[in-house]
Amino acid sequence: MAPWWQSAVVYQIYPRSFADSDGDGVGDLRGIAAHLDHLSALGVDVVWLSPVYRSPMDDNGYDISDYTDIDPLFGTLADIDALIEGLHTRGIKLVMDLVVNHTSDEHAWFADSRDLSSPMRDWYIWRPARDGHEPGSPGAEPTNAGSFFSGPGWQFDPASGQYYLHLFSPKQPDLNWENPAVRHAVYDMMRWWVDRGVDGFRMDVINLISKTYPLADGPANGPGGLCYDPSIVVEGPRLHEFLREMNREVGLSEKELFSVGEMIMVDAATARSHTDPAAGELGMVFTFEHVSIDNGPTGMKWDVVPLHLPALKANLAEWQDEMADVGWNSLYFENHDQPRSVSRFGDDSEPFRVASAKTLATTLHLLKGTPYVYQGQELGMTNAGFTSIEQYNDLESTRFFAEAVAGGGDPAQLLAAIAFKSRDNARTPMQWDASPNAGFTTGTPWLAVTPNHAEINAVAAIADPDSVFHHYRRLIALRHDLEVVRQGRFALLLPEDERLFCYTRTLGDEVLLVVANWSSEPVALPSDLPDRSGAEVLLGTHDSTGDELAGWESRIYRLA
Repeated sequence: MAPWWQSAVVYQIYPRSFADSDGDGVGDLRGIAAHLDHLSALGVDVVWLSPVYRSPMDDNGYDISDYTDIDPLFGTLADIDALIEGLHTRGIKLVMDLVVNHTSDEHAWFADSRDLSSPMRDWYIWRPARDGHEPGSPGAEPTNAGSFFSGPGWQFDPASGQYYLHLFSPKQPDLNWENPAVRHAVYDMMRWWVDRGVDGFRMDVINLISKTYPLADGPANGPGGLCYDPSIVVEGPRLHEFLREMNREVGLSEKELFSVGEMIMVDAATARSHTDPAAGELGMVFTFEHVSIDNGPTGMKWDVVPLHLPALKANLAEWQDEMADVGWNSLYFENHDQPRSVSRFGDDSEPFRVASAKTLATTLHLLKGTPYVYQGQELGMTNAGFTSIEQYNDLESTRFFAEAVAGGGDPAQLLAAIAFKSRDNARTPMQWDASPNAGFTTGTPWLAVTPNHAEINAVAAIADPDSVFHHYRRLIALRHDLEVVRQGRFALLLPEDERLFCYTRTLGDEVLLVVANWSSEPVALPSDLPDRSGAEVLLGTHDSTGDELAGWESRIYRLA
C-alpha cells in the first residue's frame, strides 16, 4: 500500500508573512490559526511550517537558538499546540522545518562550545588558523571555503583563538555530525516534537550534514580566492548512514511520518537512493535542478537567462523517469527561497497572469509526486517589484549586492537580477483582501506589501469561480479522486517543442493527456498527439476544446 503522503498535497506557510494577529507587522501562529478555513477550502492535506523556533532572526528564523521553544515574535508553545489541534480537527497534518546542519551562534550549545575545555567543544567544527598565519589575520582561515551567503565560510572567534565553519551566515555555525552526542540530541528534539503532535519534517539543506574530512582547500573560483563550489560540501561520505540512523531513532518509517529532505545539487539517481523505501532514509527530496534552468553560464542564480522550455521539460522528465518505480518526487515551482513562478516562468502581465498561473499549476500538479503549494501561489501572486536595495530584507540578496558592487558590478544590472530572483519576492505579505495592508496586518508590515494586492487577493479569488484559487482547488480534487494522477506512469510528448508542454499519465487502461501552451501566442496542437476524439476534458483554463490553444491555455483530457 502506498504511503499516505503519496496522495497528499502540501501547503507551505512562511509564518512571518502569512497573517499578523497582534498588529506588530509580523505574521504569527495565531494569525495562521485564524485562516485555517482557507486551507480547508483549498483542500490541502499537509501544512509545512517554516521555522517558528526561538531565534535572533539573522536569517529569518533559519538560525535557531532553541529547538524546543517558540520565538515570542510568533507566539508560544500553547499557540503551536492550538494550531496543531486546529489543523488536525480539519484533517490536515503539520510538518515542521528541521534546521540541523547549523544552529544560531546564540544557541546554548554553541555558547558552551566556545570554551576550549567544554565537553561541547566538539559539537561544532572548530579549526586553528592556517599554518604560518596569525589567527584572525587576512587569509588565515583554515581553508578557502566560501559561504553560500558570500564571503569566507570561516569565522574567527577571538575568545578561543580558533575558527568555526559556517556554510551560511557567520551567525549560523555548522554542527559537527561526526559527534554521536550531536546526532542523538537532534533525534531527542525530533521525538519531542512528534510526541507533541507534529506529523513530520522538512529537512533544511540536509545533504550538507556529512562533511568530507580532512577539510581542505577547493578550487579558487570566487572573489579573494574563495571556493564557491557546492559540490565539495554535498553528499558527504556518511550521509546515508546518518539519515538511516535518524529514520530508525525517530521512527520516520515506523510511524509513517512525513519526511522531505532539501538537498543541494542532488541529481535524480541520488534522490532515488535516498528515497528508495528499502534504504530506510527519506520519503522524498527537494531538487534544485529544475529551478536552476534559468541560471546562466556561471551557474549562479543571479546570472539570469531566459527559460528554454525544452530544457525544463527534459529535466522534469528525467526525474519522473528515474523515480517511476522506486523513490518519490516532490513537485514545486515556488517556496520561500524561490521567486514567484508566474513572474519567472509565466506571464504576469494582463491579460495572461491568471491563465499562466493556472497552466503552470496544471503542468506541475499532473506530474507524479507530491505537489507543494506555496502561500499566495494559489492566488497567482507576483514578484514584489522592488526597485532599490533598501527595500530588501533578504540576507542573501543584500550581501550579494554589496559584494558585487564593491567588486565593480553595475548596480542597475545587479538590481534587475535581484528583482527577478530574490527570495523576498516570495516573502512579501500574503494578500488576503484589498485593504491598505492586504489584510495581513493592522500595523506596519515587516516587508512591503505588493501594490497589486487590490486586484490579487484571497477575497476576490474565492468570490470568482474562474479564479486561480478555484483552479488549484479542482487540481487538488483530481489528485484525491483519480488513482491515475497519483500513480500513473509519465511519458513526455513533443520534447523539443519550445511552446508546448505535453505529456500523458497512464494506469492500466486509463490515460490522461495534458496539453499546455507555455507562451502568450496561440498554438495549434500537432496532429501526432494522441487521438482526442471522444475524450473528456477534465479541467481546462479556457472554455475551448478545439485544435488550437490560446495563449497560456492548458487542458487535461481523459482519453476514450
